[in-house]
Amino acid sequence: MKTTDLTYLAQALGTLTSTEERSAFLRDICTLKEIASLAERLRIAERLNQGVSYREIAEELQISTTTVTRVAHWYHHGEGGYDAVLSRLHRKV
Repeated sequence: MKTTDLTYLAQALGTLTSTEERSAFLRDICTLKEIASLAERLRIAERLNQGVSYREIAEELQISTTTVTRVAHWYHHGEGGYDAVLSRLHRKV
């Protein structure tokens, strides 16, 4: 992926001010399967953040431990996006 593509999408998301607007945008730009996949990754990261084991996450979400491992790699070695979102998401709840 080109950095300019990522920046363009990030800027577009930043213009949206409500959950409803962000939901509508995601629904317009992504397939239902893509949305489900993104949500699943976030749920995996959330459970990793809570200290849940890979096997428990896989069983709970009915996914493979390989999927959990892939998300865990980016959760631990990525750009910090999961941490930023999860900390803010839980602050609002």
